[in-house]
Amino acid sequence: MPIQTINPATGKVEKTFAECSRKEVFEMIDYAHDAFLKWSDTNFAMRSLLMKNAALILRDRKEHYGKILTLEMGKPITQAIAEVEKCAWVCDYYADNAQLILRDEIVQTDASESFVQFDPLGIILAVMPWNFPFWQVFRFAAPALMAGNVGILKHASNVPMSALAIEEIFMRAGFPQHTFQTLLIGSSLVKDVIDHPKVKAATLTGSEPAGKHVAQACGAKLKKTVLELGGSDPFIVLEDADIDEAVKTAVTARLINNGQSCIAAKRFIVVEKIYNEFEKKFVQLMKKVIVGNPMNTETELGPIAREDLLLELDEQVRLSVAKGAVILCGGKRLEQKGFYYEPTILANLSKGMPAYDDEIFGPVASLIKAKDEYGAIAIANDSQFGLGASLWTSNISKAKELARKIESGSVFVNGMVKSDPRLPFGGVKNSGYGRELSHYGIKEFVNIKTVWIK
Repeated sequence: MPIQTINPATGKVEKTFAECSRKEVFEMIDYAHDAFLKWSDTNFAMRSLLMKNAALILRDRKEHYGKILTLEMGKPITQAIAEVEKCAWVCDYYADNAQLILRDEIVQTDASESFVQFDPLGIILAVMPWNFPFWQVFRFAAPALMAGNVGILKHASNVPMSALAIEEIFMRAGFPQHTFQTLLIGSSLVKDVIDHPKVKAATLTGSEPAGKHVAQACGAKLKKTVLELGGSDPFIVLEDADIDEAVKTAVTARLINNGQSCIAAKRFIVVEKIYNEFEKKFVQLMKKVIVGNPMNTETELGPIAREDLLLELDEQVRLSVAKGAVILCGGKRLEQKGFYYEPTILANLSKGMPAYDDEIFGPVASLIKAKDEYGAIAIANDSQFGLGASLWTSNISKAKELARKIESGSVFVNGMVKSDPRLPFGGVKNSGYGRELSHYGIKEFVNIKTVWIK
């Protein structure tokens, strides 16, 4: 895939970029290693100051960066600006908390003194996706840099402007040169980067096949990985739930980021006693969604990021319908320029259908009827994925009990699944392993070292 910005709202190529050669990439890795040797010796006060600078730049120029995100992958401009603001938040969080999180941990043993310290690893490769072009990168970069590591970014080939903008932000903030670098490369060079002895670990957010390739390459070299992969999050609605609130949130949870989010609610599992009411209200609200130019502030749903992704989405819907699924609303590409797909709800789903088994990356909701709460949990767990889950009930004691039975990295009760710098984020099963964010995330890429003194 060429490295270029194609506006998904128009299909027009906006800009094409030259790919870095293998020689240039290896030179950048050498520069990064030299930068690490100096950066790892800086104190937390210096790191915090520079990370705070990055947060200020993000907030001061949020409209500018938001337009880049919308231009490259089509998310509504209001959501793009909110993404930039969230990046500032994660910068502030680690600027304020990294020193406390990574302080030496005293442990009482038979030694005169023993403690655990957290040393940086070195160069960390980040392989990042196009759907949240800023957030996915900053949630890695802020903790990694604050821990004393340096970062090299291989971003998705359709968001090069975002990738270069992120590197520029760290430079503007005063980070030493080569502390964070963008590699404009295709997937074919990723293994070469991983194999380089100066690259110490890798993190990937993306598809399951991409995750397997990176994990395999790193495993061959015994290098640490963190993988955040796909999801098919269940949105479970029990009979004692606030249906109106659940339906309202369901629409947002399915369509946020144009439906292209790993933690978007995708499977809406509703117990049969309230199923008909939920279905009726769900369809009504989905039909009211404003689809249009993502640069307009009133737009609620923009285009799919690339045409090949739109065609793949449409094929999943067609195959599901051919196997017996019923379209309650939407179900086709909009006949206009750009890569737009109608807000869609599919019902009458069963195993063997893409809308039941696979991740649907677009504005298509899978509505599934369950006999009761136990049936709902069984359906929720009947998935290869386990990233997030949303559970709706007025009985909080029951919710806490059922949350333990749901196979996922997070469970949100009476709310939409979201990431938060203060909480760990990641999945189980085919949704990946390891954690980002919170104190767990920053410790993924450090040497947890025991020091024992006689």
